Amino acid sequence: MTRMGFFTDTSVCIGCKACEVACKEWNHVPESPSGFTGMSYDNTIDLGANTWRHVAFVEQRTSAEPVPAEWGLQTYQEGDGMRWLMASDVCKHCTEAACLEVCPTGALFRTEFDTVVVQEDICNGCGYCVPACPFGVLDQREDDGRVWKCTLCYDRLKDDQEPACAQACPTDSIQFGELEVLRVRAGERLEKLHAAGHESARLYGEDPDDGVGGFGAFFLLLDEPEVYNLPPAPRTTTRDLPETWRAALAASAVLGLGLAAAVFGGRR
Repeated sequence: MTRMGFFTDTSVCIGCKACEVACKEWNHVPESPSGFTGMSYDNTIDLGANTWRHVAFVEQRTSAEPVPAEWGLQTYQEGDGMRWLMASDVCKHCTEAACLEVCPTGALFRTEFDTVVVQEDICNGCGYCVPACPFGVLDQREDDGRVWKCTLCYDRLKDDQEPACAQACPTDSIQFGELEVLRVRAGERLEKLHAAGHESARLYGEDPDDGVGGFGAFFLLLDEPEVYNLPPAPRTTTRDLPETWRAALAASAVLGLGLAAAVFGGRR
């Protein structure tokens, strides 16, 4: 089937968190208020087993002039030396998904829509997938130890419905559809922003040649990925395993030869 996914245009995110609420309501995700860190007005802080969608509030000091109204940037507010960057983060549903590769029970699987889903009734709570994810998306619930994350509303997709978060988004910041169509749309939006003078805007995760083979849920950012607490050059953690094993075997062989030489040399 055609690959489906998300394009999240942070330039029109207003930080309402409707996506977070819709995700929790539809998927019966437990509440996860984490309080305020003193660094932001965001009270969910990060993605986790009980937060499958997370709207980040990024506050920046700036001395730039207010953005002209004709730019049509509804995504942040600027004034009094402060700029707001808001972005709804989610599981990336990677093309090369390390979490899926390391799962020993088959709890993680790739659906017919090319998304990555956890089957909670099969997950044994080993936690191997947690450090395997280069984005820190996967997490275990404290009460049962199993891993939970965004399913891209797999049950809704099978019924020809869009995911709950995309349906609830009032500004169409979260767009759902065929991934190739979304990539074209994202490219056009980026060109428009660049033409308007917003040179720092960039696409994140749309490139199939990146370290995870491209995201199934990619983003348009208004600043560098690090500003949004995203890795600048994510890489599938299992990609280097063949080289690691070859190096380990070579080292073992050298060590074995050294020990053999020491033993037989000592006998002589």
